[in-house]
Amino acid sequence: MLVVACSVVFTIGTAPQNFVIVNAEMLEHTMRLAGQTPEQAAANAPGFLMGFRIIGCVYVVGNALGLLALTGRKWVFWVALAVNLTQAAGVFAIPPEVFRASVDFYGFAGVLPSIITDGGALLLALLLIAFLIRFRAPWTRRVS
Repeated sequence: MLVVACSVVFTIGTAPQNFVIVNAEMLEHTMRLAGQTPEQAAANAPGFLMGFRIIGCVYVVGNALGLLALTGRKWVFWVALAVNLTQAAGVFAIPPEVFRASVDFYGFAGVLPSIITDGGALLLALLLIAFLIRFRAPWTRRVS
């Protein structure tokens, strides 16, 4: 049930990050913070935005697949683990300029979806790994 609840939250959190918070203007600001000239940032932002949105859509779909956790199918476990491990990597892989630009444009609300989805994905992935190690199988629970 925890995976389903997290999947709902992460799907809902990833969508506004992908389609609202990260836009061309915010990315240009991010790129300028990273040292690009305004002209370079204006030229590079549209292509980066397209790639970012494609990856974001993959995460929206991947998180939504976690809703199938209640079926108990092993492939859902592995998808949920892979999606959450890679989404958790965002905590470390996203350059600090992105967070700075998000705060500059939207205040704390601009980083809240990332904190919830990436940080939550890290916690969920660690929990899934712990259960996998403890019970040596996906979706397994101790029987009394």
